[in-house]
Amino acid sequence: MSGNISAANVEETLKDFWAYRPRRPHDGRKIAGVAAGIAQRYQIDPVVVRVAFVAMALCNGAGILVYLLGWLCFAQADDEVSPAEALLGRGRSSTPTALTVLLGLAVIPATGVFVDGGFTMVGGVLLSVGGIYLLHRGRGQLNRPAATREPTSVFPAPDPAFDVVGVPVQHQEQTTGRTTPPAWDPLGAAPFAWDLPDPAAAAPAPVPVAPRPPRRRSRVGVVTFGLAMIVLAVAAALSREVAWLTPTHTIGLLVGVLGAGMVVGALRGGGGRGLTWLVVPLALVGVVGTAVDFDGIRSGRMGSIRDRPTTVEQVDQRYEAGIGEVDLDLTGLPGSGTVSTAVDLGLGSAKVRVPKDADVTVTCGVELGSVNCLGKTSDGKDVVERASDDGPDGPGGLKVVLDVRSEIGDVEVSRG
Repeated sequence: MSGNISAANVEETLKDFWAYRPRRPHDGRKIAGVAAGIAQRYQIDPVVVRVAFVAMALCNGAGILVYLLGWLCFAQADDEVSPAEALLGRGRSSTPTALTVLLGLAVIPATGVFVDGGFTMVGGVLLSVGGIYLLHRGRGQLNRPAATREPTSVFPAPDPAFDVVGVPVQHQEQTTGRTTPPAWDPLGAAPFAWDLPDPAAAAPAPVPVAPRPPRRRSRVGVVTFGLAMIVLAVAAALSREVAWLTPTHTIGLLVGVLGAGMVVGALRGGGGRGLTWLVVPLALVGVVGTAVDFDGIRSGRMGSIRDRPTTVEQVDQRYEAGIGEVDLDLTGLPGSGTVSTAVDLGLGSAKVRVPKDADVTVTCGVELGSVNCLGKTSDGKDVVERASDDGPDGPGGLKVVLDVRSEIGDVEVSRG
């Protein structure tokens, strides 16, 4: 392909990509085989492709949208067409129609996020498309799928009984030089009638194989790691001036730099694979960072808070901690009066025990974790449970109003 990028070259590359797009193999897949198919098609390390998808998923879910589109548009190794084309009746696909419809429905909300996801989402999708384009432009000639059928000629095959001008071929018997035994020696006992094989020729001496030259150690990993450290230092220096440079965004920048280095190393012969041990943990931290609001994890107070007040006046209005455990025991309070308090925890577990006969109104919530709110249990992300219980003796007596929340961890409110 030409090195100059023009509208014609771009259109030609895109058409060639669609005609010879990757196929999703059965072996080596983790989910649907999209990453394995791209790696197999362009002969690169599948770990690099998977890390790229994870990095793009940090861009407000851009990697998820691209993966769903690949699932719909890439055929499996032994299918005629992709699931999307099979849904339109253009061939056979082993993907169930119901699954194809569900994938199409899943693309719709992902596309809505793409529209409303801001520059990060749009940039992630454009970066993914541009990366696939450059990958096909540079390595599209590798591992191209074979033609499904052999080309046939419009001319009939020649008849071996005739030569090129249509004249019948005269077949003559060829002599082999073999001596026929005489009539008086039908068993071939005469020595001159023996037909013995020639002695086997001596086997040629094996050709010594030249040792493979030592593989040059790639410098891609070292250079990429150095660039990542520079990016980290610059982000740390500008974090006070630029509000966008939050820890989560900084991790995204590091994953992007390391992922780009792994792609360059794969294109240059497999260098930079050692960066995987940095990219994968950073990507996991980034995913958690985008899924959870860490503003509630304050660094002002860490450790455990344990309190067992015996009077209403001893109950604090708020129990607050950044990282640790809050254990509040209200079972020692008298049987009358009103208590209102809140527990706010960043990371850890919060446990509150209330008197057996108290009238309790409680709200329990976690950003990520589990909740047990007077018997109402649930877990997951952004979980909120509310309960109101007057106890076995009915209304009357001590009234307790609670608001117990944790950003990440467990929340439990029970009767003592």
